[in-house]
Amino acid sequence: MGFSVSGSAALVFVAMFIGFGMFYSATANGFENVNDARDAQADRTLEQQNTAIEVTSVVYNTTADSLNVTVTNAGSTELAVSDVDVLANNAYLTGYGTAVEGDETTDLWLPEERLVINATGIPSNPGRVKLVTGPGVSAVETTAEVS
Repeated sequence: MGFSVSGSAALVFVAMFIGFGMFYSATANGFENVNDARDAQADRTLEQQNTAIEVTSVVYNTTADSLNVTVTNAGSTELAVSDVDVLANNAYLTGYGTAVEGDETTDLWLPEERLVINATGIPSNPGRVKLVTGPGVSAVETTAEVS
């Protein structure tokens, strides 16, 4: 065997070593991304399973054209008030006032605390109201009407 055979064999082995290194790093990163995504999905599922809300009352005031909704965080997950969506008779509401246990400035809604939502400028009784939390848990309640 001459030097050319040994040199070319060494060159092939180095190229295989570099190629395997690139293949391994690409596949290892891919598997790590998949495992991270599975862990994140498991965390979201656990958060959703630990979230529960109970609508205590939904009252529509005909003289003030306002809707007052009282909801209790019945789960063990702390929720964000800004992530709560309100639908009144399938219409998305915006610009409503909120208060958690009387505090209108907080965005944190802890377990066993009451959230009061006051929406004004609603021309007619919506009939039913649906609330959806950040983790995707929802509750629907029919409205009571007062004058």
